[in-house]
Amino acid sequence: MSNTTLILLGAGSSSRFKTDVKKQWLYSGEIPLWLHVTEHFEKINDFNKIIIVSTTDEIQLMRNFATYTYVEGGASRQQSLTNALKHVDTEYVLVSDIARCCIPEEMIKRILDAKELGSCIVPVLPVTDTLYMNEVPIDREDVRIIQTPQLSVTKILKKALETETLFTDDSSAIASLGESVHFVKGSVSAHKLTTLDDLQKLPCLEAPSNRTLTGFGIDIHPFEENKEMWLGGVKINVDYGFKAHSDGDVAIHALIDALLGAAGMGDIGELYPDTNNHYAGADSKELLKDTVKRIASFGYEIGNIDLTIMTEAPKLLPYKSEMKTTLAALLGIRANFVNIKATTAEKLGFVGRKEGVTVHAVANLTYFNWKNI
Repeated sequence: MSNTTLILLGAGSSSRFKTDVKKQWLYSGEIPLWLHVTEHFEKINDFNKIIIVSTTDEIQLMRNFATYTYVEGGASRQQSLTNALKHVDTEYVLVSDIARCCIPEEMIKRILDAKELGSCIVPVLPVTDTLYMNEVPIDREDVRIIQTPQLSVTKILKKALETETLFTDDSSAIASLGESVHFVKGSVSAHKLTTLDDLQKLPCLEAPSNRTLTGFGIDIHPFEENKEMWLGGVKINVDYGFKAHSDGDVAIHALIDALLGAAGMGDIGELYPDTNNHYAGADSKELLKDTVKRIASFGYEIGNIDLTIMTEAPKLLPYKSEMKTTLAALLGIRANFVNIKATTAEKLGFVGRKEGVTVHAVANLTYFNWKNI
């Protein structure tokens, strides 16, 4: 059994990445970046445990991909690492950033092979340019560029982080205790993905797959007297609406389920439960906006949608065009990628008795193609 645990940190907001997609959810082929990085480490060493640190929403989706140990991050890198260390009981811990996604195998092995040479093993690069501190030149031979991953003696790293002082990496925390830090050769290939320009420096990443992901949604709501009716994001001019916890827009609800299904993100009841008073009377258009934002952040783009609305009443022909343009704007796609069909139930069942409406929805997603940026 290995005496080393791997921690991969990825709870950041990607604020400097300047896209709707969180960088850990860029796809290389059909694998998100965080999994690409994890599997690379896994092939190199048999770790006792692998811990992924991320946000609650991301962890829910990550569990669809692999059965690692997932830990919710904190407000800072240090807090995220502290949260993860609570789950570490091995002698050593190797900590890296998911954003450092093209680390050469030989660099990782150099770090692991040097584990007995210091309390923290750190890959470094020499500085080749002239350096100034304010207006004074400094000797570049005294300066090093620090990289990750960093290997630490677990009990020492835990002790080093028991402070209010914030450290930018593990080695500086351990050095603050007077413990030894040992340097090994790093690699320029181990470039950290921070901005969009960095994508050009990461040759290990493939273009995203061109696979189309399809989801299906269905929703049903009965009518309720003396309530506004909203359907497909449009107000329908009748004196009854839908009985529901939110505004009851059955078309948007079915569409949300179709989108979530294509992304493998569960269903509308998980994201917006009717047991939560926050969603009482909620505007379904706002729920759809939030769903679209979530889907984009996880690396997907919406292709097209197709809705079938089954109803005897009200008559929808006067509203279909407005529904198309409204939904297209909410989804961020052109109106020709939105199709709405209305049909009856031939007077059969609850729809045929004019007691309610049912909607079937299909949505197609593709992976965000960061190669086109």
